[in-house]
Amino acid sequence: MSETMQPGQLLARGVSRQLRRHGFVSIEEFVPRRGLRVDVMGLGPKGELWVIECKSGRADFQSDSKWQGYLEWCDRYFWAVDLAFPTDLLPAETGLIIADAYDAEILRMGPEDRLAPARRKVLIQKFASHAARRLQALRDPGVATLIAPAAEEEGR
Repeated sequence: MSETMQPGQLLARGVSRQLRRHGFVSIEEFVPRRGLRVDVMGLGPKGELWVIECKSGRADFQSDSKWQGYLEWCDRYFWAVDLAFPTDLLPAETGLIIADAYDAEILRMGPEDRLAPARRKVLIQKFASHAARRLQALRDPGVATLIAPAAEEEGR
């Protein structure tokens, strides 16, 4: 399976495994609002929401001009990179996770900036709906053709 996965997807898998050990569940490629797609969104046992952006190299990081727009959609923000990544490029005021395809370690906790309760509620509902759609698509691959694309987008 790992032969077909992109480097960022491999990092996301390791991050998701580490989050699970901390009691979090996670979704890869989550859309908090139209126009934004985060690599990993983690939902913690107390309702906390973390965004983790996976960067496979210097060029990947330098081409990302929208990461600050993710800060308003989480309680904590992290970068996930591999051991070879030049971490001095990453903003010091963000979290840092070192990851590979099999595991990850939080080296620097992202500062907490709690979401407003109304936004948290909306995001947790989107998270649950997104997870349920993915599970249903795995169990019944033909179900995606039964749902109109507009209805799917409105659910995001």
